[in-house]
Amino acid sequence: MVSKAAEAFRPLIDRHCRTLYNFAFRMTLDAARAASAVEEVFLRAYVGRDDLPDEDRVEAWLLRIAGHVLEKRLPRSPEVTFDMLDETLRSEATRTDAVRSLSDPQRDFLLWELKQGCMTAVMNCLPPGERAAFALDAVLGVGAAEAAKILGVSSSAYKVRLSRARKKIADYLAPRCEHIDPLNPCRCPARVGIALHKGFIRTSGEVNLRAKPVPFGRYGAGPDREDAPLRDVQAVYRNLPPPEPPPDLCERMVAALESGAWDAIAAKKASR
Repeated sequence: MVSKAAEAFRPLIDRHCRTLYNFAFRMTLDAARAASAVEEVFLRAYVGRDDLPDEDRVEAWLLRIAGHVLEKRLPRSPEVTFDMLDETLRSEATRTDAVRSLSDPQRDFLLWELKQGCMTAVMNCLPPGERAAFALDAVLGVGAAEAAKILGVSSSAYKVRLSRARKKIADYLAPRCEHIDPLNPCRCPARVGIALHKGFIRTSGEVNLRAKPVPFGRYGAGPDREDAPLRDVQAVYRNLPPPEPPPDLCERMVAALESGAWDAIAAKKASR
């Protein structure tokens, strides 16, 4: 028998799972770690559901919980550095042989995987506080006042974090990335082979970027502007389609919720 509280809470999982996973993935650069963080966020939210705000405030509330969860889980220093990223993708000669024999959907998939992974890896070169500020602003499009509340910092502190994050990312990408300037040396088609060789991206899958009504494309500028680099760093990130959560993530959370497992955890915490 599913409790009334569980029935009322389930729509929140369906409605907000993708946004929370997007945020967690940008913060961790790891699908499994992101999924685990999202599960903890929803469990904490369910246990603390007495504080559930009105619907128009729920996502910000969940993102604030996510910020706390990730703050505890992430090391204070970045696990990736700009030098490590250069060593991974730019230390060898280009390899174009890996994509010559692929169909357009396969090639598009690999280009998308590389862009998604590379841009997220660049974010992960930032300290967690700056990374969170940049993710809320450039990826999720959260306004400054709301983002400061989500992170639990003053407006001025948030602006400092965001300014530092923008500068570091722009300083790294501006002289390197074709998505900022097509004359730059680091171009996705030439780096796919290296990325595959070093295990930086998945090796299989298909997606037809040109058939999507959402902003995919080589430069991420959308179907009508596929060959136009965005030049602006924030625009590049804003146009990244969100990563797909693991297919069983929502199912696992709903199963735990409806089985009474989360109710048992909530009751145990309440009895302390």
